[in-house]
Amino acid sequence: MSKPPMSETASASLWVKQRVDAWKAAPDVAEMNEVLRRMGRWRSRLLAKTYIAQEGEIVWSGPFKGMAYVGAATEGALIPRLLGTYESELHPHIAAVLAEGVDCVIDVGCAEGYYAVGLARLAPQATVYAHDIDEAAREACTELAARNGVSERVIVGGEFKPTDFEGFEGKRCLVLVDTEGAEVDILQPALSPALGRMTLVVETHDLYRPGALQTLMERFSPTHDIVRVDQAPKSFDMPEWLKALPHLDQLLAAWEWRAQPTPWLVMRPKSA
Repeated sequence: MSKPPMSETASASLWVKQRVDAWKAAPDVAEMNEVLRRMGRWRSRLLAKTYIAQEGEIVWSGPFKGMAYVGAATEGALIPRLLGTYESELHPHIAAVLAEGVDCVIDVGCAEGYYAVGLARLAPQATVYAHDIDEAAREACTELAARNGVSERVIVGGEFKPTDFEGFEGKRCLVLVDTEGAEVDILQPALSPALGRMTLVVETHDLYRPGALQTLMERFSPTHDIVRVDQAPKSFDMPEWLKALPHLDQLLAAWEWRAQPTPWLVMRPKSA
């Protein structure tokens, strides 16, 4: 008979014990930071469970407020998405693009569909093309679209190639790319001139692809006005139960698990 899965707390404590037992001398700063991050993720997961127990799988605030969501993220932190604080630095930029009107959204690296489904709800005239190379992510995105009644406008697919943007020539497109460094491979205007007339929001990952940010700025500066957007402290209207928790819990609830800064580039086509 197989053993039941370990609890979050048991798993985290075992990881820490094994890590500490392996120390032969006083750990350095990098090692202590890794232990701290592991414990932070443990607490973040427990806070997500508390959120769901209190509020259900519904986004609390932000542009996607009221969206039915998931009980487990395919990658990254869940509770900032549920709270609606996730990548809140981008909210005014996305709102400005949507206010001008879009025909379609291309979301490359869609994960479970936070943006794909959220934007389908916000822009009922638009079709969203959600792409991810991970099968579990595609399945989760498909399910999330169904839960929110937008399946007919969220087209889920796998790998998105650099030349695939050409199929959207002439459309008012908002392109979102979050691909852990592969943004350098995907966004190549030399291979797809249609990109020159699209609005792009790209998360850059010098952590995984050194020079990614500078490379993209150089590629798109001839055709786009570029704004760099950096992560910033979060300020938001908390649920009452979260207000009652210690300040560290409130900070961890909005923490997005980033190991290093991953600035975004908001790139809008230059006026003719």
